[in-house]
Amino acid sequence: MVEFVKMASEFDAVNLGQGFPDFPPPDFAVEAFQHVLSSDFMLNQYTKAFGYPPLTKTLASFFGTLLGQEIDPLKNVLVTVGAYGALFTAFQALVEEGDEVIIIEPFFDCYEPMTLMAGGRPVFVTLKPGPTQDGELDSSSNWQLDPTDLASKFTSRTKALILNTPNNPVGKVFSKEELELVASLCRQHDVICITDEVYQWLVYDGYQHVSIASLPGMWERTLTIGSAGKTFSATGWKVGWVLGPDSLMKHLRTVHQNSVYHCPTQGQAAVARSFEHEQLHFGQPGSYFVQFPRAMQRARDRMMHSLQSVGLKPVVPQGSYFFIADISDFKSKMPDLPGEVDEPYDRRFVKWLIKNKGLVAIPVSTFYSVPHRKLFDHYIRFCFVKDESTLQAMDEKLQKWKSELRP
Repeated sequence: MVEFVKMASEFDAVNLGQGFPDFPPPDFAVEAFQHVLSSDFMLNQYTKAFGYPPLTKTLASFFGTLLGQEIDPLKNVLVTVGAYGALFTAFQALVEEGDEVIIIEPFFDCYEPMTLMAGGRPVFVTLKPGPTQDGELDSSSNWQLDPTDLASKFTSRTKALILNTPNNPVGKVFSKEELELVASLCRQHDVICITDEVYQWLVYDGYQHVSIASLPGMWERTLTIGSAGKTFSATGWKVGWVLGPDSLMKHLRTVHQNSVYHCPTQGQAAVARSFEHEQLHFGQPGSYFVQFPRAMQRARDRMMHSLQSVGLKPVVPQGSYFFIADISDFKSKMPDLPGEVDEPYDRRFVKWLIKNKGLVAIPVSTFYSVPHRKLFDHYIRFCFVKDESTLQAMDEKLQKWKSELRP
């Protein structure tokens, strides 16, 4: 990804690749941070190692209601350096030499190296796109787990399964039925579920996010990971959290205490105030968790429509910051793009796109295990959580591209 971001600045391209909003967080979150900076001077000092107490209390009450669980802020909540820090802490705490970790692909690209760093062995199970009607766009709901294939990955050495819903990069929101399948296998084989739910508020078209920890018998074996960066459009704040049973959380606390020790106090205080604000408005039309996904659904639809005009075929996402687009037509029309020997086609296409069309995307093959990259090198990923000015700049590039296509 670093390579493509570097190319973006070299060629003055519109960055539709990286997953961050290029617009401000909501006013109430910015005001919360400003208030924190100018209020209690002790917020410049250390707080409790496992989380600023007002934040752990707010997370416990907010998510306790959603998960139908009595959550103890001292035993069941850990505040981390972003969701990335939560994932790293979970892998280091729970995965030991030789343990197998089931990873659903395409996967967020840190899951594999974090498994390996902990001494574990990644075992991949692939979401398979189903057939589509002629002329219809594919949908992320069409990308399914094969129950037999999934069941075959569980062995006596399986320690954990990592779930990401809504999924990056496809934007799939796992249905309750799909989660029940995963849950039944985790219970049957006594496997921990690490669930990355950072995009839980960004769900579109009437789909519903379900947390696997809320299913029967799953709280006891699940770590639920969240992110203030994705929740409040403030990815630079780097405040994340893990929720789970004390039997698992005690191991995470040991890793956390002996690595980062604790996270910056002021960011935690601002996130606590932001959640308190949302608790007052939760479920109402004025709630940020209602308004923000509506605005992003409009940005998604606009970007998909624009990209179709030049022959790209988006896969409609049910959630997240992203969608992927099928570039099979380009692969058949211009198969010999420059690149390294054995370089997946989508990587070569993205370089061509940046240099020749001034648009940045991310090759989807990077979200697959090495043996499967060539099978899925006809997709590229776009981030649509972007400002109006970015969408306009994209439209200008696409208009130019469209004019070049005319005979």
